[in-house]
Amino acid sequence: MGSVSRNRVLVDAGPIVAIFSQSDEHHDSCVRQLQQCRGSLLTCWPVVTEAAWLLQRYPDSVGALLSSLKTNPFQLLSLTEADLPGISELLLRYENLGLQLADASLVHLANRENIEVVFTLDRRDFSVVRRSGGKRLRLIP
Repeated sequence: MGSVSRNRVLVDAGPIVAIFSQSDEHHDSCVRQLQQCRGSLLTCWPVVTEAAWLLQRYPDSVGALLSSLKTNPFQLLSLTEADLPGISELLLRYENLGLQLADASLVHLANRENIEVVFTLDRRDFSVVRRSGGKRLRLIP
């Protein structure tokens, strides 16, 4: 892991759903936050899958989400078999929270990539979970 990068942000499913669904109560605030982000917006397949499932009643939104992975604003970080032990450990450590695969994957990526900022609407889980060494994640918006 390199030095902490303040210009890389991990993106959770909630803001993705809000950005691609104009009827979402968080749409405007998430679009504003998206416009203010100056660095790379990174996510992973478990998050995209969760967002697509939540957007399923808006088929055009799912298509727009998938297109955004090719043209920005979101970039996919890969997860491999080597990442499974770290993700599994997080799921076990926070099983009392009911931490989901997508959230555990983001926390694991925060550790692996040394990223400290998460764009999320899920304050309940992300305010409790910690990166390696007990470090808190910085949550936006």
